[in-house]
Amino acid sequence: MSGMRVQFVGAAGTVTGSRTIVEVGGRRILVDCGLFQGYKQLRLRNRAPFPVPPDSIDAVVLTHAHLDHSGYLPALVRDGYTGPIHCTRGTAELLGLLLPDSAYLAEEEAKRAARKGYSKHANPTPLYTVADAERALERVVAHPIDATLDLGDGRTAVQARFVPAGHILGAAQVRLTAGGRTVHFSGDLGRPDDALMHPAAPLEPADLVIVESTYGDRAHPDIDPEGELGPVISRVAARGGVVIIPAFAVGRAQALLLHLARLRRSGAIPGIPVYLNSPMAVDATAMYRAHREELRIDDADYDDMADLASLVRTVDESKALNLRGGPMIIISASGMLTGGRVLHHILAYGDDPANAILLTGYQAAGTRGASLAAGDDHLRIFGRDIPIRAEVVQLASMSAHADADDIIAWLRPGVTAASRIVLNHGEPGAADALRRRIADDLGVEARVAEQGETLEV
Repeated sequence: MSGMRVQFVGAAGTVTGSRTIVEVGGRRILVDCGLFQGYKQLRLRNRAPFPVPPDSIDAVVLTHAHLDHSGYLPALVRDGYTGPIHCTRGTAELLGLLLPDSAYLAEEEAKRAARKGYSKHANPTPLYTVADAERALERVVAHPIDATLDLGDGRTAVQARFVPAGHILGAAQVRLTAGGRTVHFSGDLGRPDDALMHPAAPLEPADLVIVESTYGDRAHPDIDPEGELGPVISRVAARGGVVIIPAFAVGRAQALLLHLARLRRSGAIPGIPVYLNSPMAVDATAMYRAHREELRIDDADYDDMADLASLVRTVDESKALNLRGGPMIIISASGMLTGGRVLHHILAYGDDPANAILLTGYQAAGTRGASLAAGDDHLRIFGRDIPIRAEVVQLASMSAHADADDIIAWLRPGVTAASRIVLNHGEPGAADALRRRIADDLGVEARVAEQGETLEV
């Protein structure tokens, strides 16, 4: 049997759309199946035909549930994929929340665009439907973390193993082994000092290492998240304002609840109401309890975190928040302001300088969150230009991604002179900076993945 062929069909030159095809002995395996997000030219790739016929793929293996790694699955299944979707148990549970929600939001946005007339298309259609998402979920096969899977067909022996990655519930590194060769995918690596998750397992030697580079050009500042959050919350509460915190429903929302609960318990912030306005985040928080073995917090911290916020589920309850006024804190999805209920809160409160919008993580280029972080004072929402006069604060301490120092430390035990390292899932500047850093610190060459290129292993 010849070696493996690895083709990068996503997350090359960008932080979204993670999709890598591995071919070995006639088998075709897709590692991650994510949505492109951000700039329009990237989002248009979601509408293009998949680079290979979906029915030619034998298996999909996911590193974790975030939509930039899983969100294209409904389209892949709709267009002909009939094989299994392998992932960890935590990821499988989260997919049951994320994929139907992504489809619902896409359907609602298409309906709104048609009703309001702000689409350039006469009949705007969603990328996929809730029914497509449900069909994709039927193909999901859940495994324990650290499980080894047989992806062969009797003629070709291919194994995949899930390795803890930190980052969010269920997140894993993926090792593919065939014919004595190994390709190791980092997935999204968590931080070693993450407040919620245990750190990623260190790299084991591999012939090819494909590693994310989201924060490859920087080190996270040595700032306590609670020391950064507390003053902002207190300042806005003192002026009677509303704190809007766009947050990913999985991972970021739970970390925010933990830090806010600790701040309130210590008396560092006033006891103003906190609302978790994301049915998905509410359900995800309960899932974290069911997988406590992946968490580094104790029962008291979890209980404080879970009991902190009033839980908002219905649309009417969400609308009522926009009439309530401050002081209060609203945590709502999505984290980069690409959609969801948080946009309605921005419409209601973004024009008032008494209020604040807290950005708590990476804002991909081309998203509304990135525009705010860059200082824009208007946002395009539902076809309208909305003025933003609220205080905008980008917190530097809340990222769930490893930084450049963390990635180097993760690579070090598994890198040899024979190692090939390819960087993906990063903006060009971040990926190239990490490439140089690897050469300087580890003495091995790394290269940056290019969209569509193929490597032989």
